[in-house]
Amino acid sequence: QVQLVEAGGGLVQAGASLRLSCVVSGRPSSSYAMAWFRQAPGKERESVATITWSGINTNYADSVKGRFTISRDNAKNTMYLQMDSLKAEDTAVYYCAAHPSYTRLPPLGSDWYDFWGQGTQVTVSS
Repeated sequence: QVQLVEAGGGLVQAGASLRLSCVVSGRPSSSYAMAWFRQAPGKERESVATITWSGINTNYADSVKGRFTISRDNAKNTMYLQMDSLKAEDTAVYYCAAHPSYTRLPPLGSDWYDFWGQGTQVTVSS
């Protein structure tokens, strides 16, 4: 069984940066395609970014392109989300997710992912 634990959330002002991390335990992270999702109060969960098992290919939601960067370090079993130029509308609980696959194009849809973390709160004040 795979466990995912997010960290790095917090309260920041608009324009600031944060880096989230997601530590994978139970199985090597290199077996999994992974992704970040977020859910704001009263809204549905939405995709943020995906990354292949190797870290070579990434994909982003239009709302975060150019501001967020997804990456991973399989030696540390950890995935990251560098968030720059944060906006108030980025406020949400951020979740990491994983699916055992070597696909070169992990989908942005949440139904594909089997394993989820508990989430970390990101609050951006304007």
